[in-house]
Amino acid sequence: MSAPEPPAQWHRVLTLLAVVSLFIGTRAAWTQAASRLLPVAGVISLCYVSILVCGVLALVVRRTRSLARVDLSVLLTAVTLALCTWVLNHAGGDEAVLTSQAARELVAGHPVYGQPWPWLFHGHVALTPTVYGGYDYTYGYPPLAVLLTAPLLWLGHGGAPATAVSTGALIVGTVLLWRMLPPRWRPAATMVCLGFGFLPTYGRLGYPAILALALLIPVVVRWPRIGQGGRLGAAGLARAACLGAACAAQQLPWFVTPFLLAGIYAVRRGELGHRQALSVLLRVLGTAVTVWLLINAYFIVHEPGDWLRGVALPLTQGAVLHGQGLMDISLYFTDGSDRLDWYSRASVLLAAGLLALFVLFVRRLGPAATVLPWCAFFLATRSQDGYYLMMTPLWLAAVVTAPSTEFTRAWQPRPRPLSGPHRRPARIAAVGLLVVPALLSAALAVTGRPPLAMRVTGVQRSSARHVSLLSLQVTNTGGDPLTPHFMLTTSQGAGRFWSLANGPATIPGHSTARLELRPPGGRYTVPRRGVRIRLRAFTATPQTLSSQDVSLTAPKPTAPKPTAPKPSAPKKG
Repeated sequence: MSAPEPPAQWHRVLTLLAVVSLFIGTRAAWTQAASRLLPVAGVISLCYVSILVCGVLALVVRRTRSLARVDLSVLLTAVTLALCTWVLNHAGGDEAVLTSQAARELVAGHPVYGQPWPWLFHGHVALTPTVYGGYDYTYGYPPLAVLLTAPLLWLGHGGAPATAVSTGALIVGTVLLWRMLPPRWRPAATMVCLGFGFLPTYGRLGYPAILALALLIPVVVRWPRIGQGGRLGAAGLARAACLGAACAAQQLPWFVTPFLLAGIYAVRRGELGHRQALSVLLRVLGTAVTVWLLINAYFIVHEPGDWLRGVALPLTQGAVLHGQGLMDISLYFTDGSDRLDWYSRASVLLAAGLLALFVLFVRRLGPAATVLPWCAFFLATRSQDGYYLMMTPLWLAAVVTAPSTEFTRAWQPRPRPLSGPHRRPARIAAVGLLVVPALLSAALAVTGRPPLAMRVTGVQRSSARHVSLLSLQVTNTGGDPLTPHFMLTTSQGAGRFWSLANGPATIPGHSTARLELRPPGGRYTVPRRGVRIRLRAFTATPQTLSSQDVSLTAPKPTAPKPTAPKPSAPKKG
């Protein structure tokens, strides 16, 4: 009888890393539970026991099957911790409260899109300021999350129903990815989806993108084999339906879908030829579009205009700069730019250029189909790292199940200059031609100058630490009339807009105006000494940003100088 096959050492290491990743955030959850919900604290303590036992077993088991059972235990522990943390923190963020409110309006038979709900944004719920001087109070996502949230409204007020949907979708997506990956790679699914902590956090915030991620997982796993042999079958149709449903959950799948469809066509054309490859592509696309339309049908019929504007809102809302991308140069490292629109143009040009490069060099770039689309967001005006983080399980699925060997026979268009005797320099030139326009647009945005020169001329205080009115002198150095909207910031991100109390709303070109601004709520609390305060002015047409450091700290009162006592007159004797 042969001895059982021992586990590969790298498999042990992967399992151990998955175990270690479960420590991230667990102590904070236990601390919170110990002071609020003791039964949950007890469950988390049992999870600590499971973590320790799994850590020991990962190092000592002698059979591959035994290590696979350890991997299952790690997954169950991670799921339990995710549920415990949701029980403790399920109020959600702005996406959650908007989705839950949209579900309530849907159940009540009211319109969902184009309806402002400003009363939802209080306390911990963040606002999205726009360059128009206001905030976005409306629902701006496709409707699948709303439809799934509606049956769960019994869970309570606030964003709890929406966070239950996103957290549940994350858990289902994790289990699905774990099951679809080869057994030795399964610990990586636990680690990436639940272990590091950032995806469960987005789930508890109620992001519809987490639902989209869960639906994309079965699409991306072994995606080059979709339509293999010219047949989709039930599994292929189900994956195409998941692609359509993902696009009906959130807008991020819209950016990865063209890469997947182009890759499917290229691989199938290399195997079957143009006609059959096109047939496969049309069947995948037709199934996805049909599912997308079915999910959106009610809203298309009942509120077509508001629905169209709502699902396109993240692309058209004009939100102020935010994120960790190139636009940080204009936001933090310089005093602004009068060419912010070029960031958006650079992002679009880079997305189009990367897609063209993907088609031209699919044999080399095919494995990166789930990573390339997000590169364009680095140049956008909204370049939050969440756009990358929330899709990282797709990166894992691609690297494990869509290696470069799947693309060795993929079709690549080869115009004569790219296949002739000088093809190497021609291909380098093609890469440059496709990428350089985006880089030039980004350079234009970065090198823009702030169009407004601002100076604080007066500060009216209601107390030593509270400002009630700010007087400014603003000079428009450009030729276009500008309508600025002002805010003060003390850290990353945006603040609340100050209202115009006195002065012109629009400043003509090459002119100076005196303005008086009133803080939101009637007063502004001055931070402690040493905190950098930035006065920012956003304009919408054209989209610009002007920033200026200001000091609002009240001057220290000076002690009166001691005066010498007057000599007393001599007394008369």
